[in-house]
Amino acid sequence: MSKNHSLTYNTSLDPLIIPEYGRIVHKMIQYTINLPTKEERNRAARAIIEVIGNLNPQLRDHQDFRHKLWDHLFLMSDFKLDVDSPYPIPTREELSEPPRRLQYPQKSTKHRYYGSIIRQMIKKAIEMPEGEEKNNYIRLIANQMKKTYLQWNKDTVEDEVILSDIRELSDGALNLSELTLTSSQALRKMANISSQHGKKKNGFKKNQKNYGKHKKNYKK
Repeated sequence: MSKNHSLTYNTSLDPLIIPEYGRIVHKMIQYTINLPTKEERNRAARAIIEVIGNLNPQLRDHQDFRHKLWDHLFLMSDFKLDVDSPYPIPTREELSEPPRRLQYPQKSTKHRYYGSIIRQMIKKAIEMPEGEEKNNYIRLIANQMKKTYLQWNKDTVEDEVILSDIRELSDGALNLSELTLTSSQALRKMANISSQHGKKKNGFKKNQKNYGKHKKNYKK
């Protein structure tokens, strides 16, 4: 004796509003909507909040954790659930509002290769009182700019190009006519020494690691 069973596929059912909670939770909410008294609906709604809270333990770190759960509850009920909420009940319009546009800092695209740190240093130099300390500080900035220029552009660069860029980046506040900078070759040599020092340091760490391995093998 055989019986015919009809199968129900999820594709033939109504789509879930928040699929992450599953169809069982959505069915619980529909059941709560149809309860006759508000007292029963309130009791059922609080039980559902506990269920969906357990389904999303990662949200517990958020300060408005329970507020978010109640918003999800009303959203999954298609705003048809009539219960007493401990938080302001959201509207469809509020939850469908697009997020506010983030304000990103506007940075100039000109001379981008110098980086934002150089721009901050130039602003600092503008505020410094006139004197030898300010001149030395500007010379450090200019040499760093020259080094950066050589990394991203050509093999050599004239001092006047760097001084012109400083005038432009400072909006004319630092108008330098006579400032001797470190030569391009010296800057490249400094960069190579720094690079070689880094390689030696890494090599020393690697040798220490290998020595530790051999020492362990010797003990065995």
